[in-house]
Amino acid sequence: MLTKKTIGFLGAGNLAEALIKGLISSGAVAPGHIVASDRMSARLVHLAEAYEVKVFNKNFETVRNADIIFLAVKPQDVPGVLEEIAPEINSGKVLISVAAGITTGLIMDVLKEAGLKHFIPVVRAMPNTPATVREAATAICAGSGAGKGHLDLAAALFSTVGSVTVIEDESLMDAVTALSGSGPAYVFLFMEALIEGGVKLGLPRETATQLAMQTVSGAAALAKESPKELSELRSMVTSPGGTTMAGLKKLGDGGFCEIIEKALEAAAQRAGELAKGK
Repeated sequence: MLTKKTIGFLGAGNLAEALIKGLISSGAVAPGHIVASDRMSARLVHLAEAYEVKVFNKNFETVRNADIIFLAVKPQDVPGVLEEIAPEINSGKVLISVAAGITTGLIMDVLKEAGLKHFIPVVRAMPNTPATVREAATAICAGSGAGKGHLDLAAALFSTVGSVTVIEDESLMDAVTALSGSGPAYVFLFMEALIEGGVKLGLPRETATQLAMQTVSGAAALAKESPKELSELRSMVTSPGGTTMAGLKKLGDGGFCEIIEKALEAAAQRAGELAKGK
């Protein structure tokens, strides 16, 4: 086991479930060492039945029973949750926030206003939903009161569900949120477009789906394992005057790369707005 300490999840949404499933399926954390709370009872029933974890209706009960606390509620719900749990937080607990756009400074400010008299280690993290299949890309950074040991602990937890990257400058976490946090949705949309395009060209939907999924999966695997730059790999597929070149020209004419960049800019901007309660 990774740790014998109890891990608590404040919020039982899709991301929390992805992490719970990943932690358990990795064998690093036993279901009996995971607790969770959420305001939606249906989600709690689902987690209890699917993963055999202990669930609570109140967030302070999760904090009371946990050593490592994942803050996994919606960004707009963070202040209220922190005010609720502040009386239950002692110096022996570690708080790991996966709330998009919420800074560690804001977390400590709210906790202090709610009566917390001491510093606690806070680590900010941004995993993504491929954690469900242990293929997450997670970025972590140390916040107020957190040292190397706390970062190592967070890295060990998140490494059970994928790869972990340490970010030194917390101000870059909004960019991380835009790229890897939201990134799976962009990839899924691209896959949907590939499938629909194949269907319009006459392929059966099942065939188009199988080809699109394996194409994206295979391209990602090749990019990870090859020492070549992405531009080189792209050139290897692109023969002068060939089919790929014709397709890439259409993407270029449509501003494909610029659209992706603008999507990331919009997502990063929104992450910054969430921290301001907008």
